[in-house]
Amino acid sequence: MAVKIRLARHGSKKRPFYRIVVADSESPRDGRYLENVGTYNPLIDPAEVNLKQDRIKYWINQGAIPTDTVKSLLKKEGFFANLT
Repeated sequence: MAVKIRLARHGSKKRPFYRIVVADSESPRDGRYLENVGTYNPLIDPAEVNLKQDRIKYWINQGAIPTDTVKSLLKKEGFFANLT
């Protein structure tokens, strides 16, 4: 079972709102997840990103792999600079 940190889409049509979740790689995009670790709202300028940094750090240490999109969001928020 591979665990990934990825986006789950919520919100209505043409009004996306994303949760950053930790999920099994085989579960559907908006399906079951293990934990909600943040949110991403691309409609606000600049885009709003809220992270639970301690929980993301925990899951990365447990072997969870962020997707490319989540990895770029984490880099923009300076997460990897604080990871020690």
